[in-house]
Amino acid sequence: MTARQNAASPVTGAKRAARRTQLAAAAAGVRVLPERARGLRRANLAACALHAVSAAAVLALADEFTLPVTGTYLVGPPGTDGQSVTVLDLSVAGAVGAFLILSALFHLLVSAPFVFKRYLTGLTQHRNVFRWVEYSLSSSLMIVVIAQLCGITDVAALIAIAGVNASMIFFGWLQEKYHEPGDGGFLPFALGCVAGVVPWLAILVYVLAPGSTSGAEPPAFVYAIVISLFAFFNVFALVQWLQYRPVGRFRDYLVGERTYIALSFIAKSALAWQVFAGTLTA
Repeated sequence: MTARQNAASPVTGAKRAARRTQLAAAAAGVRVLPERARGLRRANLAACALHAVSAAAVLALADEFTLPVTGTYLVGPPGTDGQSVTVLDLSVAGAVGAFLILSALFHLLVSAPFVFKRYLTGLTQHRNVFRWVEYSLSSSLMIVVIAQLCGITDVAALIAIAGVNASMIFFGWLQEKYHEPGDGGFLPFALGCVAGVVPWLAILVYVLAPGSTSGAEPPAFVYAIVISLFAFFNVFALVQWLQYRPVGRFRDYLVGERTYIALSFIAKSALAWQVFAGTLTA
């Protein structure tokens, strides 16, 4: 290395460090002013009401359509044909109503006076624990419904799909817990993306049905659900990436929070009403 390179390297390193510090400083120190706090409470209450109305409408208008959850149990040595049984029949309307009600309850919870202060304190630290807990439940139920609509019925497969999806959400939580916007750390985010793609790979196999000789294809609404919800799931990841890069308006953590609230309602409504139109109308 030349003397010139030796002299330049510390300067370059200093510039990079300064840039990281600048980015972190730009994203840090979120202040939730009273008018913004009131706006967030209104947004959460509005989301609560919209989710609750959607849930009530689906449950009131839907028929009794169910999808089987099956198990295949050993009845002889490993490798022999097993006994296939129906473990339960999952009410699709009940599952759709459940993830809408879960969202409504969590939006109501964070709006409650005894929780709202804690919610705001978390936002000042670039964290929202309530979001990740709710998503781990509601989005896991959503992915199970999508998987069943594509023909995945085995109870072990559905449990695994829900568990991997929940782990994706928890990685998002860890991204907020251990990193600050602009610090350059993205390992939890990257691991969450790896976990998040696994359920969709399983769903894709069943949609494409390699090796099938029946020639049958899923209904058009199933394709629409898979494509639209895959896109929505990825938009959630994009929002966190924009927050932690940080990029543009998303340097303000509260912009991301409001975006999450809107996206949550849009994604859940998209699934609920596509399922309703495709399977739940009498």
